[in-house]
Amino acid sequence: MFISINQLNKHFLDKNQHASIVLKDIDLQIEKGEFVSILGPSGCGKSTLLSIVAGLTEATGGEILVDGKEVKKPGKDRGMVFQEAALFPWINVLENVMFPLKKEMSKKQANEQAKTYLKMVQLTNYLDHYPHELSGGMQQRVAIARALAMDPEILLMDEPFGALDEQTRTRLHRQLEDIWIETKKTVLFVTHSISESIKLSDRIIVMGTQPGTVLTDIKIDLPRPRDHHKEEMLKIEDHIMSYLKKEIDKVVSEELNHETNL
Repeated sequence: MFISINQLNKHFLDKNQHASIVLKDIDLQIEKGEFVSILGPSGCGKSTLLSIVAGLTEATGGEILVDGKEVKKPGKDRGMVFQEAALFPWINVLENVMFPLKKEMSKKQANEQAKTYLKMVQLTNYLDHYPHELSGGMQQRVAIARALAMDPEILLMDEPFGALDEQTRTRLHRQLEDIWIETKKTVLFVTHSISESIKLSDRIIVMGTQPGTVLTDIKIDLPRPRDHHKEEMLKIEDHIMSYLKKEIDKVVSEELNHETNL
């Protein structure tokens, strides 16, 4: 198995040294080239799980193996795309994508590679533009190109389209799907959107909260592009919602109890 997550646990300590359990006994096996979405309510540990896979956060227990090697720190085999594009505002689009490549290759090679991936996200006409001159969707496309230009085996995406309007999200869904089909990257994609996860994924991991656990692992067998299968997508959406409704009700109930006790 390409990515193997075994009995993963994570807790954080508050100022009184009390442990808050974020992830509990997470077991996941992901094959090379799969597009897997992680879906769940706020506070279920989706982003924390992704951060541990990236090597940015240390697990409390358990292990993550990538191609048989344990993850202990960030690596070139894993590229990360965050909800915010996090571009350098003082350099242009081309230079932003070239920036992480400069340590690995010559300036000429970095330039050629950056242009290749900017063409893939359809930004060839914007190489000299600065981030503030781009829309939010275009900035995210630069961030995706930057991650892809490093040629990682795994693309980790933490709600990359969460702040965008619906039309832009739909356009980027199509673009991301095309890129995934062309590059065959393994994608781990965190989202709050059920419809987004169904459109894009081979599998959807539905997580419960407090602590974060895996509720179910749903395989999506619909042909691509999936906009032509709206009836089947709605059935899957209802199925997923049946899991999430219980979790959302639990979160709301606990919030109300907390407010009552204040």
